[in-house]
Amino acid sequence: MDKKDKKTLMALIAFGVVLYAAVMNLGDVWGFVVRLGKITLPILIGLMIAFVLNVPMKAYERMFAWLFKKSKKKPHVRLVYIMSLFLAIISILLVFALAATMAVPEFVESSKSIYALLKDKLPQLLKVLDKYNIDTSKLRGWIASVDINNLISNFGSGAGTLISSVFNIATATVSGFVSALFAIVIAFYVLLSKDTVGRHAKKLLYLAVKRDIADYICKVADLTNKIFSQYLSGQCIEACILGVLITVSFAIFRIPYAGIIGIMTGISAFIPYVGAFIACFFGAFLILLISPMQALISVIIFCVIQFIETQFIYPHVVGGSVGLSPLITLLAALIGAKAMGLFGIVFFIPLTAVIFTLLREFTNKRLAEKNIHIE
Repeated sequence: MDKKDKKTLMALIAFGVVLYAAVMNLGDVWGFVVRLGKITLPILIGLMIAFVLNVPMKAYERMFAWLFKKSKKKPHVRLVYIMSLFLAIISILLVFALAATMAVPEFVESSKSIYALLKDKLPQLLKVLDKYNIDTSKLRGWIASVDINNLISNFGSGAGTLISSVFNIATATVSGFVSALFAIVIAFYVLLSKDTVGRHAKKLLYLAVKRDIADYICKVADLTNKIFSQYLSGQCIEACILGVLITVSFAIFRIPYAGIIGIMTGISAFIPYVGAFIACFFGAFLILLISPMQALISVIIFCVIQFIETQFIYPHVVGGSVGLSPLITLLAALIGAKAMGLFGIVFFIPLTAVIFTLLREFTNKRLAEKNIHIE
């Protein structure tokens, strides 16, 4: 047995001993993992915040680079990072404030009119259900118990109470507040010193593992950053474009509930393929309570805008950042939604794209080594 085989055998024996000890003390090992998770949680959250904020931040960095392209005296890199981060945070806050300002009044007004329409149309629907011997007692009881005016009048105070409760729960303990503060500080530090952090991380990586492994890890990291950045920025822009197109088109054709349906369309744009049908069905159902003809027109408008989005907007805005088949994209969205809700949909699709890209490269490389060519 040569020296290399002896090292391999010793490594396998050591791994077996460690694995046996871990299995025999599974409770202690799990407790250690939980404690380690609590310690590293602020770091992980901070890195996630930095990763998301880096998308709009890079857009502002490119803007500053374009503004000072012909300038002899360029601003310091650190100053560009500070200004880009500040503008990125302000932009996100403004978007949320604008969305809330537009959505809440529209939601309240639409809820009042929708409730009035349902109250008028539901007796006819219940008669049809009774005609086919369908039990509607529970539905009638629920309708009788709902006081929509009281709900709407208390919407603002209820939302404030909910936000206050969530905030109190989040900051109920000192450790939770400190963890959140550390996560934000870590995110800001990473973003303002990303060149230095990246350089030190590469040094440690190349010191810890072999060069070819380190090269591959850096390649995977660059690919992940590229796909996630393109996908997140593209999806946000596409959602805004679709929401505006639906709102403007419905307003031009005097279709009711243009605002709330436009907001619903923008949110559903993060769900590929299925999201458009959900928004279309939701909008058509609401409009159908007022006018069947306008509901039909709304479906036609949806189909036209969906065609424009598929042919012209999506390829140019999102581009080939995902590169997945519709079936795989839909499965990734479903798994992400099951695991983490809307955030799972947003993150699982590009993650699946990264995995499939690496798998495709590995497969093509192995087939080329075997001199197998499949068209």
